[in-house]
Amino acid sequence: MALADITGREYGPIRYRLDPEKVADFVEASADDPAKWVSTAPPGFAGALLFAVAPALLADPDLATHSHGVIHGDQSFRWHRPLTYGSELSVLGRVSKLRERGGVAFLGFSMEVSDSGDMVCEGESTFVLSGAESAASGHAERDEPAPDAGSTGDVYGTVISRSATRRDLVKYAGASRDFNPLHWDHDTAVAAGLPGVVVHGLLQSAWILQAVGPVAAAKFRYRAPLLPATAVGVAVEDDRSQARVTDGNTDYVTATFERSE
Repeated sequence: MALADITGREYGPIRYRLDPEKVADFVEASADDPAKWVSTAPPGFAGALLFAVAPALLADPDLATHSHGVIHGDQSFRWHRPLTYGSELSVLGRVSKLRERGGVAFLGFSMEVSDSGDMVCEGESTFVLSGAESAASGHAERDEPAPDAGSTGDVYGTVISRSATRRDLVKYAGASRDFNPLHWDHDTAVAAGLPGVVVHGLLQSAWILQAVGPVAAAKFRYRAPLLPATAVGVAVEDDRSQARVTDGNTDYVTATFERSE
C-alpha cells in the first residue's frame, strides 16, 4: 500500500485514568513543583496523554519502512478544562496528514482527549520519520556524559533554569511513556544523524509551561537538538505570549500561546 493511504487511520480510543501517582511521577520527572498540583495535573501532562496513543502509531507495520528515526517537529495543545484527578479519560489518535519527500515522511497526528464525551484536551503533532537511507546527518558524534552529569549554570535573562541528565531522560520516559530510543540509546541516536541522545521536546515544552503560567492553547516548535548536561533556561516575552528554551546562543524550542481568560 502507498504510505499516504494511512491518512485518516485511527488509533484507540485508549482508556486512561488520571491517577495522582501518575501525575506525581510526571511532576518529579519534569522538575515541577508538586505543591502546585494537588488535585489536577500540570498542562504539560498532555504530553503523557499523547504517548498513551502515539506508540500504536509508531508501531504500525505500515510505517516500518520509515521507522529508522522518529523526530518530533512541532506540537500544539489546546486545553478545554483542567486535567482533574480521577477522570476516566478516552484518548483517540488519528493520522491527519502525511506527505513524503526524499524518503522522509512528514506525518500529522491529531489527539483528542475526552471525558464522558466532553472534550478535555486536543493536540496536533508533526512527526518526521526517516528510512535507513535518509537519516539526518551533519552532527558530529560526541562522548555521552555520565548518567548523572548535569549543569547548575543559570542562563542570563531567563525565568527558570533547567538541565537534564541522561538519568533524567530515562525517568521522564517512564513517566510519560515516550520511549523513543533517540532519548536514551546512544547508538540509535547516532545512526539517526544526531551527536548522541537528546532531551525530549515535550519535556522542554513542560519546562516552558511551568514558566509561562495558565494558557488555553500553545504551539511548540522544536528547532535544535538539546543535549543532556546542557544548561538552559526559559525566556518569556513581556506579554507572556511567546517563550523559548535557550542557552543564550541557541534556541532549542520556541513557543507561542493563547492566554486563558
